[in-house]
Amino acid sequence: MSNYDDFKTRFKLLASKNKNLVVNTLSNIFTMRLIGNKTHGDLAEIGMAEFINQFMYDFKSVHVGKDKFRSKEHEEDIVIVNEITKTEFPVSLKAYGDGPLQLSTDSTQKMFPFLEKQGKSIADLDKIKTIFHSKEFEDFDNINVMPLIYDEKKQRCNIMIFDHKKTIKKTKKIIYVGKNQKFDFGTGNVISGKGRKHPIYIFIDSIGKYICEVRYGGASANALQRGLWTHTKNALPYFDSLTNGWIDYSHNHTLVKLFSLALNSSEQGHKLANEILQKDIERLKTLWQISN
Repeated sequence: MSNYDDFKTRFKLLASKNKNLVVNTLSNIFTMRLIGNKTHGDLAEIGMAEFINQFMYDFKSVHVGKDKFRSKEHEEDIVIVNEITKTEFPVSLKAYGDGPLQLSTDSTQKMFPFLEKQGKSIADLDKIKTIFHSKEFEDFDNINVMPLIYDEKKQRCNIMIFDHKKTIKKTKKIIYVGKNQKFDFGTGNVISGKGRKHPIYIFIDSIGKYICEVRYGGASANALQRGLWTHTKNALPYFDSLTNGWIDYSHNHTLVKLFSLALNSSEQGHKLANEILQKDIERLKTLWQISN
């Protein structure tokens, strides 16, 4: 079992025994969408890092920060340390709506061009195995991604982990979907359809169901048009939920007011507020009987 696999198992156990802790933190994170549509993503990084530090006693976490993130080789947002084994591993946090989900930016733009060289319909299993073992796909299952998925209309959320190893095992075909084409999730066929600006390669299992996709990686591609993507609604068999399914959340309007006051108060006031908040966290630990 990898370090990240061990962490996921421990997190899932915590979520099953102390669901209210997870609901509380995720509710606060998604409340940040009331401040701005993209605000919750950045705050999710520091929020989940602190969740680990406060409630997962055998682990500690450090928020890497955007400046370090841009200069690092990997796509991590936080680094988690196993306090028992003293090993550390990076994790990339994603906060996405229930739908398309980026698993890797493929910043070196190598995956799509490599697939182009293999053809437009790849069904030979030995060739598919070679693709997954190629240097161009060496990071396919080496990036630890922790997606916080939300359904804003239904006010529910889910921490859904994509199963890269299952994908490697179950992929039976890789097909090219060109400009002005689209993949029909119902039939598993490529059909004509307006709207696609750049082509993609779709990975399909033995019954013709969508697993994931590699998007165009040319020089003109932006972050949304390149890299490894999947779809939370259309690839459910390839996800594992750390929250044991969907959980309901609610907006915390008091938190929005707290941010407003914090931005207009002094550091002295922030220190006093931090002491009060830490006491409240200790109360939650006692209330929900978090044990080592």
